[in-house]
Amino acid sequence: MSVHLMNTYTRQPVTFVRGEGVWLWDDKGEKYLDALAGVAVNGLGHAHPKLVKAISEQAAKLIHVSNIYQIAEQSALADKLCEISGMDKVFFCNSGCEANEASIKLARLYGHNKGIENPEIIVMDKSFHGRTMATLSATGNRKVQAGFEPLVSGFIRVPYDDIESVRQIAARNANVVAVLVEPVQGEGGINIPKHASGYLEALRQICNEHDWLLMLDEVQTGIGRTGTWFGFQHTNIKPDVMSLAKGLGSGVPIGACVASGVAADVFTYGKHGSTFGGNPLATAAGLATLNIIEEEGLRENAEKIGNYIRESFEAEFKDQKGVVAIRNAGLMIGIELNKPCGELVKLALAQKLLINVTAESVVRLLPPLVMNEAEAQLLVKQLSALIKTFLK
Repeated sequence: MSVHLMNTYTRQPVTFVRGEGVWLWDDKGEKYLDALAGVAVNGLGHAHPKLVKAISEQAAKLIHVSNIYQIAEQSALADKLCEISGMDKVFFCNSGCEANEASIKLARLYGHNKGIENPEIIVMDKSFHGRTMATLSATGNRKVQAGFEPLVSGFIRVPYDDIESVRQIAARNANVVAVLVEPVQGEGGINIPKHASGYLEALRQICNEHDWLLMLDEVQTGIGRTGTWFGFQHTNIKPDVMSLAKGLGSGVPIGACVASGVAADVFTYGKHGSTFGGNPLATAAGLATLNIIEEEGLRENAEKIGNYIRESFEAEFKDQKGVVAIRNAGLMIGIELNKPCGELVKLALAQKLLINVTAESVVRLLPPLVMNEAEAQLLVKQLSALIKTFLK
């Protein structure tokens, strides 16, 4: 590893040089099962031939121009996102934190347009929204914020999955303009609301009553990962604003802030922008990704294989002390242990298996949406043996 790279990551001692489907090969020719998918990015797995073809053909024509001009691929992707979400308008950027930054700016502008001088946004404990100054301030994780004070003001924090705390704020605070929430908390430990649909529906109702925007961070839950295009589609509600990234470009950097209703027209000329956002290459990758997910039934596969993995782990750990809970929303899977388990990442790597640990004690799995049952069986067999040994 180069000595000239800033020390911002604790990198694992492996360098990957190629991939195919759910498999990766390192520079020594060793083969690994990828149960992390670049942290929910490589939904199509690695080197999907249809994606490779779409990116190659676009790169040969046009990689970047500028948002000074009209971009056909950007328009096509915006149309497709609005078609599958029921939303109205899209702003393209390059990452999840940029998409959330756009959402935060949109909410503040919405508030100012209503005459609210100091607009505030309700955010959740254990949330993660990014590492820009505004998004880390919105994030409910002190580790992410430490050392970057003064934080950006204008956020009110409440416990996740606690409607009553939101109602209490609604009763006494006239500056609130929006609620920002993940349908399922990813970095926070694959936290799923106890009554998943009821939680979002209650938030929607409160927002309607108080003229707030309901803003969903779907950076990790979006693009088929939970078994529907977007996490909110497990309910009968629709958000005002939704942020996307990760799986949208299958590895090509792209983010999107998607809005509906009154929120769709808050941004006007000169209020927001991006040099690279929505360029021809990124949006061609995004469009190809959505088309492939649709053509190959990968949303349905995510639900089926995700549930199969959870049920298999439940059977493996039925009498296992130390396993607190096993949770999943499609192919977002968390295995919570009764003690910190970060060392499992290295132990799994030694077994040629790629996993992640988040919230200190939750093994997080985010496999590619293309994973089949045989590959899922292998994942469960390897990882359950590792966890049992670790807990001993």
